[in-house]
Parts: sequence; structure tokens; C-alpha cells
Amino acid sequence: MWTDIKGIIFDYGGTIDTNGHHWVEVLWRQYVKFRIPVDRESFREAYMFGERSLAKYPYVRPDDDFRRVLAYKTKLQVEYLASKGKLPMDEDFLQRYADQVTDGSYNYVSDVLSVTRPVVEELSRRYTLALVSNFYGNIQTILEDFNLDRFFTAVVESSVVGIRKPNPAIYRLGVEALGGDPARVLVIGDSFSKDMVPAKALGCKTVWLKGEGWGNEPVDEALPDMIIANLATLPDYL
Repeated sequence: MWTDIKGIIFDYGGTIDTNGHHWVEVLWRQYVKFRIPVDRESFREAYMFGERSLAKYPYVRPDDDFRRVLAYKTKLQVEYLASKGKLPMDEDFLQRYADQVTDGSYNYVSDVLSVTRPVVEELSRRYTLALVSNFYGNIQTILEDFNLDRFFTAVVESSVVGIRKPNPAIYRLGVEALGGDPARVLVIGDSFSKDMVPAKALGCKTVWLKGEGWGNEPVDEALPDMIIANLATLPDYL
């Protein structure tokens, strides 16, 4: 479809690791699977509390792998739910719930990567790849954890560069790492507002991996250059 593309920027969370499924949905499915007795809205509040806490406080260290990050997330969530009276204030119960969600989510991502890793690997043989991600300071460890690090020539992480999506400046850093010409860079991400909008503002070509989003987000499906539902189909268009 595009003959002038020289480099590709991937998002990570929600794109490579879950193939278009927002993490709030991935985690909620584990809560349902293990019959953790909370309602969906209370869980979403706990999810947001956990994400804000991880962004604000230095829970995550650069050498923390993916399972450890999940452990931080789930522990923050169940402790928040207990503090609001949604779960019993019992450390053993809370730890069991956190462990179940952590293990289930880790296994889910491992299965998804059996589909998405080959896509990244194939495209790395045809294009120069960069990663642009809102993350906690340990994305390099995560990439190594899942044998993805060798595919990317540049990694731009929000907590390292001090810029977060949807600020187009973080994508500008990715474009610069790929030669500086946004018209020859393709951006692939799952978030309309955090990936598609800033990338198009810079003049990049875009592919929206449209799956399960956060919900209630206004979108304009005419904005992305292409919309796909599964990352595995992407190489067929390039």
C-alpha cells in the first residue's frame, strides 16, 4: 500500500502486548474469571487509582520485569478496593486475589505475543522500527523479558524523556530516531487519542489497531490512514 515508508513506530501497551485490547478490559476479565467479588465500575476506579499511583510514585524500578509490574498493579487495585469496602480487609485474601489476576494476565499476554511477536519480527526485517510508549521506566526490561528488544533500533519511553502521550513531542522523538521525515514514518497504535491524533498532527501515516478501548472516547474513523482489528493482518498491507 505504501512504497515510501522507511520506518515504523510501534506503541507497546495495548498494541504489541494485548493486540488492541485495553488493559482495563484484560484485567477485568481476570477479575471475572477468578470470581473476585467487585462490580465493574468499582474495578475501573481501582484501575485508575493504580495507574495514577504507578505514574506518580517510584514503585517500578528499571530492572522490574513484566510479572513484577503486574504484581504492583494488582496489589494497588485490591488494596484500593478493600479501602473502599469493596473487598474484605484481609491480607491473605487480597494477596490471593492479586496473585490470581497477576498470573492470569501474564499468561494472557504470553499467548498474545505468540501472535504479535512474529509480526514485529517480520517488519523489522523490512523496515527500521522504533517504539514510543507511555511506560514506567522499565520498558527495556519488558522488551528483553519477551525477546522483543532486538527488533527496535530506538525506544522512546515517557518516564525517561519526560513527555507523555498524547503530546506529539514524544512522537517527534521517535520520528527523529527514524531519520526525521514524518511523511516516511508509519505509526501503529491502539489508542485513537494518544496514538492516532498526535501522529497525524506530525504528518505521519497511521494504522489504528481498533479493538477494545477505554470507552466513551470520541473518534473520527476518517483520521487514520488504515484501521485493522488484529495486528497479524498488518504485514499483508505493507
